[in-house]
Formats: sequence, C-alpha cells, structure tokens
Amino acid sequence: MSINCPKCKSANPESASFCADCGTQLHSSKDIEFTETVEAPKEELTTGSTFAGRYQIIEELGKGGMGRVLRALDKKLNEEVALKLIKPEIAKDKKTIERFKNELKMARKISHRNVGRMYELMEERGTHFITMEYVPGQDLKGLIRQTGQLTIGKALSIAKEICEGLEEAHRVGVVHRDLKPSNIIIDREGNASILDFGIARSIKEGKETDQRSDIYSLGVILYEMATGQTPFKGDTAFTIGVKHKSERPKDPKELNAQIPEDFSQVILRCMEKDKECRYQSAGELLADLEKIEKETSKSILTDRKPEQTESLKQKNESGRTLSLFFLLWI
Repeated sequence: MSINCPKCKSANPESASFCADCGTQLHSSKDIEFTETVEAPKEELTTGSTFAGRYQIIEELGKGGMGRVLRALDKKLNEEVALKLIKPEIAKDKKTIERFKNELKMARKISHRNVGRMYELMEERGTHFITMEYVPGQDLKGLIRQTGQLTIGKALSIAKEICEGLEEAHRVGVVHRDLKPSNIIIDREGNASILDFGIARSIKEGKETDQRSDIYSLGVILYEMATGQTPFKGDTAFTIGVKHKSERPKDPKELNAQIPEDFSQVILRCMEKDKECRYQSAGELLADLEKIEKETSKSILTDRKPEQTESLKQKNESGRTLSLFFLLWI
C-alpha cells in the first residue's frame, strides 16, 4: 500500500508521515508521533556565522521541500561541505527521522566519481541536518536555461556519466527517486555528479519504486538536454503529473532536427509508461548511449566538407615536410 501526496501526487509508503518529494504532511496531526518540542538554533545562519560549533556558513545553495541547503566550511577538517537542514515540522516526526537514518546508511554505500557522497545525519539543539560532499559547479537545470538545448555530444557525455553513477547506486540496492536536472551538478571540467541520495530508498522497500523509475527520470532529463524543453507542460504540478502518467511525449526529433533517430528512440524508450518496456537497467541504457556516441563521432568525420578534408591533409603534409627538414638539418 502507498499514499499519494495531496500536493505533488507522489507515491509514498503507508508508514510515511511526510512526502519524500515535497515535504507535505500526509497524515493528520493526531496520527503523527512527535518528539520533544524542536528548539530553533539561536544563531542566525548567515554568511560567516558558525553552526553546530563547527560549520562556518559560506552561502545558501537552495531551498526545497525538505529544507535548506547551505555551503559551509567544516573547520574541524578544513574542508567545504554541503549541509541540508531539515524543516522542523518534518524533523518532529520520529518515523521520518528514523527513515532518514536508514536511507543514509544505504546512500553511504555508494562510492562513485559521478555521485556526491553522503556523510552523516546530525542534530544541533533540535535542528536535524545531513552533511554531504560539496560539489562546486552549476546544476544542470541552470545550464539548460542558460544555453538552451545542449549539443548532442555534450548531452550524450552527461547522460553516460549519470548512467554510470546510477548503475553503481542500483548495484548496492539504492534507487534515487528524485532524479532531476537540479539534482545534477556539472563541475568546472564538465563532469556530472548526482546529488541528494539522502532521500533515496532501498530497492527492497517496495515494488512501486525500483531502478526503472530512475530510468524514466533520466529519460526526462535526456529530453530536456536534447530539446531545451520539458516533455510535458501544465499550469500545476498535478496537471504535469497526470500527463506523465497518461500522455506520450512528442518525438524529441520534432523539436530538434539535429537529434539522431536512434538517440530519439532511446529517450522515448526510457519514458515508456510500462516499466517492462523501458530499459531494465542503467547498464543496458549506457551500452546504447555508447553506441550512439561512436556513430555520432563517425558521422561528424564523414560529413566533413571536401575542402576541410583537403585543408587537413595539406596541414599534415606540411608538418611532415617540416619535420623532415629539421631532421636533415640536425
């Protein structure tokens, strides 16, 4: 059994008191088992202030349904970290905090270059927070907004790295559940890192959510990277959610003629409504993305104009002649 969130309509376990996606209360207050009254931290969490006697706040990175995310310097280790402060109304529920602890145990098993590390669930004077690896860079959502659709090569490169990170997470039994462009950071070298496995769930926890749910979410991300648009639009989150469940997205190639046909088909297969029709694993999807990348590279070389090829040939001949001259001179 599961409970649908009254706000975002996400499915949640029957035992959950708050939605894992947006933080909305799922039960009436009489059904919730509360801890002692939460005491808000006395110090103001502004730039330069110190939290929990150890973390010097640098900046706020964002806000979400579960709380705030801050960038801070861990003065004990002299290392930057990210802090996710859980909303007091969510942290009041013992079951929710216990679930966070269990999920964090699972998330800490993931060790991969394309996954941001999760550290600890801690408490400071009634404020519960999670410490995480700080990954400098720009989130994928911002990158897409800034540049519009990405080049096919860049979209494939990022997609492959997300697949590799997911493959490792799924291998240890963890599904992300909230994969989206704002949870993927592109660092200064252009590498992708998946963040926020703190709300991940064990695959063994229920049949409704498994690794194929992450495959669907990745399909939505691929769609947005390749076209610059989300697959479904609507006035409310509920309207968009209904479309995800009932409508087939427009062929990405109709929105961007540069998308190879096989890449377009990969995106649509990821987004199949029937889980059995999707890719069954991140590894299977990764294999197809690698094939497309190779074919795309070949196509670029084949499509060179004759004058470009001749110019490149002349440069190579000139280089060989110059090298021979120096060898004879020496």
